[in-house]
Amino acid sequence: MDSLPAVLAGQFSQLSIYELSAVLLAVAYLLFAIWQSIWCWLCAAISTAIYVYLFMQTKLYMESLLNAFYFGMAIYGWRVWKKGSGDLAELSVSVWPLRTHIFAMAAIATLSLATGYLLARYTDAVYPYIDSMTTYAAVWATYLLIRKVLENWWYWLAIDLVSIVIYWSRELPFTSFLFVIYVLLIPFGLAAWTRSYRATRLIAAPA
Repeated sequence: MDSLPAVLAGQFSQLSIYELSAVLLAVAYLLFAIWQSIWCWLCAAISTAIYVYLFMQTKLYMESLLNAFYFGMAIYGWRVWKKGSGDLAELSVSVWPLRTHIFAMAAIATLSLATGYLLARYTDAVYPYIDSMTTYAAVWATYLLIRKVLENWWYWLAIDLVSIVIYWSRELPFTSFLFVIYVLLIPFGLAAWTRSYRATRLIAAPA
């Protein structure tokens, strides 16, 4: 079996400029998100618009729908982070109760089973249940990211690990490699946001 670098090199001559552009913008999005920079949402909007088309071509319909959702959420995220005086980090990092996440995961599982069944029965979708699960989980994780909820990084870690396999199997090697980069960057995002959360709590603590 060829190694990842060998396969990527072999695919380079057939590289879709659309996929490469989407990947580069997606990497920029995550880096800006780690730094809590509002420019992450501009990168996200352009990247996701490209991915809507790419995933339709590879019959990952829920992923295509998810990226259409991402496009809308990128606009919403820009508005939320820009709120107020223009301070890009004005919205503070927060932590939500465990019961909220338990309820969210139960809802994700239920919706994934229902949607996966419909896709498996009525469409030619590949990985209908897994595709549905990563889609619904990503919707929730995106909302948490917009609201600067610290736990969003744990959701993305699970989603991205699964996505690496899905995209590789659908002959989107550079997109698969993108999610490898995501997995490697997530610890930095988690650490940076944790420091921000602790700093905010220290400032808010009574003297």
